[in-house]
Amino acid sequence: MGPLSREAWAQRLGAFRASPSAFMAGADGEDLGRDLLSDLRSEKLSEQTKVSLLALSLEYPAQLWPDVPAAEAAATSLLDTMVLLPPRPSALRRPLLLAATTVLASGGVLGPTSGASCRLLPLLLGLASGGDVGRGFGPISEQRPLQATACECLRELESCKPGLLGGILGLLRSLLGQEGPIQPLSLLLALALRNTLVVQPRSGASLQGLLMAGVSSTGSGPWDWTLAEKGHSHLQPQAPCWPAAEEGACALAVLEPSPEEVRELRAAVAQLLDTSYLLTPVAQAQLLWLLGWALRGLRGQTPALFKPQLVRLLGTAQLTLLHAVLALKAAFGEALFTAQDEALLLRRLTLAAQHPALPLPTHLFYLHCLLSFPENCPLGPEGEEAAPLLLGPQLCRGLMPSLLHDPMVLLSRLHLLCLLCAEDEEEEKGQVQNPQWYLEELLAGLQQRAALDGGPRVLATLCFQASYLVASCLARQPMILTPLIQGLTQLYRARPVLAPHFVDLLDRVGPELEEPLRVVLQQEVVSRPGRDEALRWHLQMLAKVAERDAQSATLSFLQAAAAHCANWGLQQTLLRVCRVLLRGGGGPGLADLLQVLARQLEDPDGRDHARLYYILLAHLAGPKLGVALGPSLAAPALTSSLVAENQSFAAALIVQEAPAPIRLSVGPQKATGPLLVLQLQVEALEPVYSLELRFRVEGQLYAPLEAVHVPCLCPGRPAHPLFLPLQPRRPAPAQLEVRALYTTPTGITCHAHLPPLPVNFADLFLPFPQPPEGAQPGFFEGLWDSCLPKGAESRVWCPLGPQGLEALVSRHLEPFVMVAQPPTSYHIAIRLPPNSMLLLRLQAAQVDDGVPVALRTNDWAVLPLAGDYLRGLSVTE
Repeated sequence: MGPLSREAWAQRLGAFRASPSAFMAGADGEDLGRDLLSDLRSEKLSEQTKVSLLALSLEYPAQLWPDVPAAEAAATSLLDTMVLLPPRPSALRRPLLLAATTVLASGGVLGPTSGASCRLLPLLLGLASGGDVGRGFGPISEQRPLQATACECLRELESCKPGLLGGILGLLRSLLGQEGPIQPLSLLLALALRNTLVVQPRSGASLQGLLMAGVSSTGSGPWDWTLAEKGHSHLQPQAPCWPAAEEGACALAVLEPSPEEVRELRAAVAQLLDTSYLLTPVAQAQLLWLLGWALRGLRGQTPALFKPQLVRLLGTAQLTLLHAVLALKAAFGEALFTAQDEALLLRRLTLAAQHPALPLPTHLFYLHCLLSFPENCPLGPEGEEAAPLLLGPQLCRGLMPSLLHDPMVLLSRLHLLCLLCAEDEEEEKGQVQNPQWYLEELLAGLQQRAALDGGPRVLATLCFQASYLVASCLARQPMILTPLIQGLTQLYRARPVLAPHFVDLLDRVGPELEEPLRVVLQQEVVSRPGRDEALRWHLQMLAKVAERDAQSATLSFLQAAAAHCANWGLQQTLLRVCRVLLRGGGGPGLADLLQVLARQLEDPDGRDHARLYYILLAHLAGPKLGVALGPSLAAPALTSSLVAENQSFAAALIVQEAPAPIRLSVGPQKATGPLLVLQLQVEALEPVYSLELRFRVEGQLYAPLEAVHVPCLCPGRPAHPLFLPLQPRRPAPAQLEVRALYTTPTGITCHAHLPPLPVNFADLFLPFPQPPEGAQPGFFEGLWDSCLPKGAESRVWCPLGPQGLEALVSRHLEPFVMVAQPPTSYHIAIRLPPNSMLLLRLQAAQVDDGVPVALRTNDWAVLPLAGDYLRGLSVTE
């Protein structure tokens, strides 16, 4: 088969990118890599198309050539293609170099026994050196970009095989002093130097010899594969990541170079630092981190080489360079940074974080640097979070959090404020606006906003996030926790609907806040019995905070609440509280309550639960009762056989997930009446009883949908259609998520997820009320004129089926015809809930394959939906 065309490749690559695994498993997947390599040499494809093919090989080399022989063959083919290129300028040379390098690295081919590796490495070194590597590598104008790309490829191979380039450190040092791309060479030399310092103690090679050795043009080349094999340790990433330097220091702790080796090493580092100002900020940051990490492992060596760079970098406005400076500070501390340098850095970070025009990510970066500032001499145990000593309340006065801040900024500033409160001196606690006072005012403001009835959920979430942060940082300060507990109690009193947030907070905080908050919330719940909606949240909260000794106040609250638990959900929550009390051993009062619930609850499921709990309480002692009701059914074997029986009984009462017992589909719609109703067809696959279908639509397209109830369904018996009222908030199609809750013939309650149901655009059509006889044309024209100028107008071509216009209107649009002159002209008016309309004028054309349609609507968003609907009518013929 010949080479594919550009359009064929575009279609093939699109299918591959949509799902690489599915494409490779298909019929064309096996040939994709081979066809790609073959068509790279085709003269029928443009260079732009070939570059897109090479881009695919850079992104998915492991999928295209999954095993070592295939990767070896692919790399060899890519190198052969590059050699065959004509000597004129070409956009393919650099992508071919990158692709060959990527295939070797990702395919596990790189090694001394690989023919492609033995071809690629000398080629890359020759290009990086700026030497003549033979024909096929373009004019002089292309050599400098190729040199930079070769350096990048060598850096990638050095990352895969640390120590591979240890034998050419001297050559790289000499190249850095010549004319050439400085940034790629600098980063390549820094990485090779850093990896060599890690591997050299294990290999026993002379560091001075590696730093001064050149490369001969003959022999097997400079590649020390033995040194590379020693470098299979897990090295640190090649990016600033403080204080990770502490973790990697052990890798170089054994390196004690001789004075001559130290002199050559410092000369190489100084050479890199002297030209670092020519690099981009990101490259400078990476270079500083690599060199700092390397020098940190040299025993007895001071980092004075970095001192000239600090004079330039301490005033930088580049975030990447500032991050690199902080990484150096984390690595060297007071050996490189004086107390004045530390104070200057802190002041810079503090003032920069107060700038009003900062973007949000930059603002958060400065705050993170303050929160994680690496001090020269930190106080307290290692790893303990604390504010820097030089960062006092006076310096941070402009960093106090405010309710007007973005939530992320507010939480970061609050974190800093908590650290200041933790170190607040005793003499400052009497001041009016000390950090503790400011913290209490902020928490009170957050709680007041969260207490607003009907307020946004994000305000409540922010309040609880702030409360958790304060409890985590100031757990040992009762003077701050006490007003926090009081404020949270008042918040629950104002909005019991926030009970899930309180439960989550209690699950996450430590015992310093959990115990007193739990006691106070329990007292608040039992002292304020709720009704209606509030009762649901009170019971949910009580299930979390209830004491297990069944206090009389708790039992009295539950007895009063039982009279208001009319639905199944409330009854289950009430029984969950009883279960919590039961696990603690219960008592006489709980036994009386369970007997009352077993008689009083309306739902049979609730009565069965209450009866089960009463039986367990009457027959088991406290320890056995706790085990029987524990969270795991894998409980140890007990002496009483009643426990196992009751566990099986309890498992039978749980609502279980099961495969769908019915098929549900959308039936034919009848556009009648003022309300929109979706007709559903149901088919039973097995007998089900008390079926409840619950519907949900993602987003805000529709108002909440009511559940549909069916008493009984049996296979083989015709079922009546179901009707689901719809209340669209916008006239748009949607997918209905469906869940079924039902009872099996054995009495087990189950739930199942059904396939989603589509609500098409045509399912939303409703007719207008029919005007009096003879008034239809005027009525339609009035609707037509009312659409403009606020609405929209368009024209589309509607393909016709073999039966013509009259048959199409009769089949799809007959309920909406307002004016008709069959078989050539129809005026159609469609009402789209809630407040939109779609007007159509169909006029038969001279040709038989379609009809022009003029349409108007008062809602421009309807136009694309209407166009798709009209163009699809002939398909459904």
